Amino acid sequence: MNLDKSQKDDNINKRISLITGNPKKAIRSLAMPMIISMLLMMAYNLADSIWVAGLGSNALAALGFITPVFMIIVGIGNGLGAGATSLIARCIGAENKKGADNAAIHSLIMTLIVAAVLTIAILISLPEILTVMGAGESLSLAVQYGQIVFGGLIFLILSSVASGILRAEGDVKRATYAMAATAILNIILDPIFIYSRGMGVAGAAWATVISSSVSSALIIYWLVLKRDTYVSLSMEDFKTNFRVIKDILGVGMPASAEFLIMSILGIILNIILVTTGGTDAVAVYTAGWRVVNIAMIPAIGIGTAAITVAGAAYGAKKYGNVSTALNYSVKLGISIAAVTSIITYVFAPNISGIFAYSSQSAFLAPSIASFLQVMCLFYIIVPLGITASSIFQAMGKGTTSLILTIIREVAFISVFAYLFAFVLGIGSQGVWWGIVVGGACGCILAYIWAHTYVNRLKRNYNGEKSTDRRFKLETKTKTPRVPQKE
Repeated sequence: MNLDKSQKDDNINKRISLITGNPKKAIRSLAMPMIISMLLMMAYNLADSIWVAGLGSNALAALGFITPVFMIIVGIGNGLGAGATSLIARCIGAENKKGADNAAIHSLIMTLIVAAVLTIAILISLPEILTVMGAGESLSLAVQYGQIVFGGLIFLILSSVASGILRAEGDVKRATYAMAATAILNIILDPIFIYSRGMGVAGAAWATVISSSVSSALIIYWLVLKRDTYVSLSMEDFKTNFRVIKDILGVGMPASAEFLIMSILGIILNIILVTTGGTDAVAVYTAGWRVVNIAMIPAIGIGTAAITVAGAAYGAKKYGNVSTALNYSVKLGISIAAVTSIITYVFAPNISGIFAYSSQSAFLAPSIASFLQVMCLFYIIVPLGITASSIFQAMGKGTTSLILTIIREVAFISVFAYLFAFVLGIGSQGVWWGIVVGGACGCILAYIWAHTYVNRLKRNYNGEKSTDRRFKLETKTKTPRVPQKE
């Protein structure tokens, strides 16, 4: 028993030493499991679409109409998870164990409250929401699918937030295991429920809910029952603290809002594309952007790791490590992106064939290939923006991260897309170049902003320490005044 406890303590100490030690080593160690888990989740989403597509166009459309609402929920879960990760990591860096425990408990209680409110609100208004979105003939199937998925909404949000708690203390492997379990189980259950049991779209929904519940149960078991984590979830240590709530939401709400901003950008780009090239241009963008999303996963995984590492460094006031985390994450992300870019450029015609294998869509292949060969340039600048946003989230500056996203997505990408498409008359290809040029401007600005902010922190802190050292030295060496005899 003592040996088991000693082993648990040793594992915890190794994880804490990792995230508070060499930032480069920590980012490499934490990023790879995150990248793998996100690739698995991407495969799970793709598998959902493939299996449901066999039920017909209305069933596939039903998933399409539910997806925007689903992504908002995922965004809220990821946002609360980022808020929990940031605050707990800062507490760990500051060696504030009670603060980390309290932050973890607050984040889970907030998850339960948010999930309950959203579940009731969405289930009541779902038919109206889908009608406004234009579900039409697929309305009944969309409602059927949505009522099951959003009935289990608690598991979608809880798994994200609980994973964030594990990531905060460097336990990325088990967070990855939970996400992998969700993806693999969903891929297995989809054909069984949809076809073998004849449940149709309802089967796909139940597969999603069950797989998410298993992921949540695994993490709660590790946190509450097995108790081999740094944070302790004991209500005896819980003290309601509105500052903790504010800190979590200060990162969580802006991070969630970033998903909404990206959705708005997608709508804007679709409108420009329909105007300049019709539905074919939208189809090219939709297919090609799936490849771009996969290519961005390494940068996102590295950025997620940087939240933990930079958060711990910021909490410990090791601003030099924050700077190292920023610069190393950017270099690592760009290095991987350069390789991905070359591969995509060379094999773009082959990749485009995946989305244009039927006789009805074969004519889109050259356009998809051209889109991907332009987007190769976008891959390389993405790590600058993602890492900068992650560093600000790590320091609890969620609003700054949101502002940078708004500037990049709305002020730069949408404006440049409009200018190239209409003012310069390039048409739908102008939208592609608008994404590249606007994204470059936004990402470079974000990196400069983050780099300048962190450097200012370092200078100010070093200046304060220098002043303190001079004061202490002067106090020690100052000759005491000897009172004169009268």
